[in-house]
Amino acid sequence: MTARYGYRRWDGSQEFVDLDPDELLAEVTDDLLAGGDFDDALRRLMHRGMRTSSGERIMGSRQLLERLRRRRAELQASGDPGGELGRLSRALNEVVEQERAAIDELVDEARASGDDRRQQVTEDVASEKRIALDLLPGDVAGKVNGLSNYEFVSSEARERFEQLTEELRREVTETYVKGVSEALGSLDAEKLAHLRAALDALNRMLEQREQGEPIDPSFEDFMERYGDLFPGATSLDELLEQMAARMAAAESMWRSLSPEQREQLRALSDSLLEDMDLRWQVERLSHNLQQAFPGAGWDQRQRFSGSGEPMGPARATDVVSELAELDRMEEMLQATSSPAALSEVDLDDVARHLGDDAARSLERLAGLARELSEAGLIENRGGRTEITPKGVRRLGQRALADLFSKMAADRIGDHQATWSGSGHDREETTRPYEYGDPFNLHLSRTIQNAVNRGGVGVPVRLSPEDFEVVESEALTRSATVLLVDLSMSMPMRDNFVPAKKMAMALHTLITSRFPRDYLGIVGFSEVAREIRPEDLPSAMWDYVYGTNLQHALLMARKLLAHQHGTKQIIVVTDGEPTAHIDPDGDVFFNYPPVPETLRRTMAEVVRCTRAGITINVFALDLERTQFPFVDQIAAINGGRTFYTNPDSLGGYVLVDFLQHRRVLRPAG
Repeated sequence: MTARYGYRRWDGSQEFVDLDPDELLAEVTDDLLAGGDFDDALRRLMHRGMRTSSGERIMGSRQLLERLRRRRAELQASGDPGGELGRLSRALNEVVEQERAAIDELVDEARASGDDRRQQVTEDVASEKRIALDLLPGDVAGKVNGLSNYEFVSSEARERFEQLTEELRREVTETYVKGVSEALGSLDAEKLAHLRAALDALNRMLEQREQGEPIDPSFEDFMERYGDLFPGATSLDELLEQMAARMAAAESMWRSLSPEQREQLRALSDSLLEDMDLRWQVERLSHNLQQAFPGAGWDQRQRFSGSGEPMGPARATDVVSELAELDRMEEMLQATSSPAALSEVDLDDVARHLGDDAARSLERLAGLARELSEAGLIENRGGRTEITPKGVRRLGQRALADLFSKMAADRIGDHQATWSGSGHDREETTRPYEYGDPFNLHLSRTIQNAVNRGGVGVPVRLSPEDFEVVESEALTRSATVLLVDLSMSMPMRDNFVPAKKMAMALHTLITSRFPRDYLGIVGFSEVAREIRPEDLPSAMWDYVYGTNLQHALLMARKLLAHQHGTKQIIVVTDGEPTAHIDPDGDVFFNYPPVPETLRRTMAEVVRCTRAGITINVFALDLERTQFPFVDQIAAINGGRTFYTNPDSLGGYVLVDFLQHRRVLRPAG
């Protein structure tokens, strides 16, 4: 069978697969380990976004803001509201020139007729018309008013002016009431009366609500009469918010013009509204809405680049309205401190302004914390997001898997033990039975030995020399304390996060594969402190100077004193000891290290050696840690020293632990 696939544009109805909580946790792991703050790690993920294993790209707030700013620049360059004056002025001049041409043609016809009386009357009328045209004001509003009271000679000029006036009326009404032109169709006397009645009713409802009086008409009655002018509104509050946003955008549009442009276009708008008997209702509504919604942005202004086509007041108001929404969206995105707060952003607005993929990304970002919380990986404690024990286990499993995947790429073997003994884990090897062995017969090998000895046939007779037993893996118990350097040099040299990942992976390895083993974790800088495994993700390096290996070894020795089995200390550090505890219990620090610090640290190495504890040192930052001191630890204790780098640290530690868990030599 041949698979068939269909593709279509994203329309918002399709569903993506749910985000994988483990995948989300992996995305924040490095930031969590570096900063120790899950909320901060989640914020970083929210800012940068991510790509899922299925290939879906989730834009972060940083990318969304970049797209938002590009959209703002496009809108500001899309047109020039001030350029509308030039367009109107040119259109009116063309009407006047067309009228003058018609007047000249009328005079020429009268002269050609040979009728002196007709010629005289025509020239008198033509003179009056020319004077009237000459006296037209130079500004657009004055010219429109003058031509409105002018009796045209040219029917074509009159029709063109009436068409222009109709367009301006629609433009002005659309400036204040979005969609009114489509709802009304033609702006005849009946339709204008319907609009005036609607605005009057809306004003009365606003004024009644402001005064605490019963609203009459009710919103339902209002929508029944005038719903054609305000489609989509489901409540009075929603309708008023829409009207306030539109009128505030209109005010912002006027403020965005130069004083001269604003004066001319405002005068034209007022003149047309007056002509339609709408000016008082619009001014009344603007006043009432400003009282009801003072924070709608009445005093704002936008900047236009002026590089686009001339833009009428209605279109300019649309652009200003969209710019205002982008400003509010940008403010919310910049102020958002957690992914959950993104749910307050209107996804419909985001889709309209930035695209469906941006809205989907925002929806995904808003659900980050919810996905992790529902999976039981995080929880809120006292206003802070904390990782749960389940989340810590997942982090450790992820770190362990990552480290072993790197080892697989390096073709490292299976870490098998090289010796066998009494136990319960079967090996694939067998050997002849000896007196005292557990009687774990390998039946097929035993019968084969009998057949080889006695020949083919039944019955098969067994003798003691035919017996072959299965070897089993010897079991031992290991007690390990991991010492992790938390001094300031660790994060400065990018060693801190790899060290924490290694610690989490080692903890997960021991608890999952060797549950009888003991693992203690000690962090050390100026002093040492025990770290619980569940606190590893949030453990932070210390803002102090000093690498107090002496105190760390002392604490590790005490932790191992009550443990059984093979005992070892694993040290991960990027420098020599520079601090110690003096006889009075105070911390002494000096760099470079003084002999007393080295002597006290080496004395603790000797105590660990006498207690049968092996010390293995993993030295990071090769150029800085190849000092004689770490080699002296190996010489005295009998442990090993590994010079490695942050990328291979985890692999070194895990491989060494697995290979030497059963065969660790006694210290010394």
